[in-house]
Amino acid sequence: MIKIFYVKNQKGFSLIEMMVVVVILGLIVLGLVTFFTGGVKSWVAGQSQLTAQRNARQSMDRMVREIREASDIIANSTSSEEINFNTPWSTNLKYSWSGYEGDPILRGANPLINNVQSLNFKYFNALDIEIIPTLSVETASKISKVHIDLKVDVDKDSNPDITLNADVDLRNFGLLD
Repeated sequence: MIKIFYVKNQKGFSLIEMMVVVVILGLIVLGLVTFFTGGVKSWVAGQSQLTAQRNARQSMDRMVREIREASDIIANSTSSEEINFNTPWSTNLKYSWSGYEGDPILRGANPLINNVQSLNFKYFNALDIEIIPTLSVETASKISKVHIDLKVDVDKDSNPDITLNADVDLRNFGLLD
């Protein structure tokens, strides 16, 4: 009589063990992908914010530089979102914003910066008293300082991402007197 012995092979893995390992590895990979995807999105958002900040600062610097050289402000009572001015070198320079969130600031007819949430100009006399602009030449000749308030919303969530303020003393104030 011949006896047959079946020896269990202990060297391999069972199908259930392999399935458990695949599920565990899948969960680990899913967690890593989620983590890195969030990191990439944050990095892209950060780069967008930095670009917007740089553009807003450059735009504000240009407005400040040009308004500082103004010899007179052409007061406009219809909007605090627009400024018209003359310099000894140029006439009828204009910065304006439509008042609609997301529209650009225009320098003349050319866009200066996009995604603007608000732009506001306030005018002050030599004694630092706010002047409500009118269309009269007398009022316009008293303007010696302009306050600019700029808010930019890059991600369009109705919260300003960048808020810049500047007080501009007119360098050529009184030049025409």
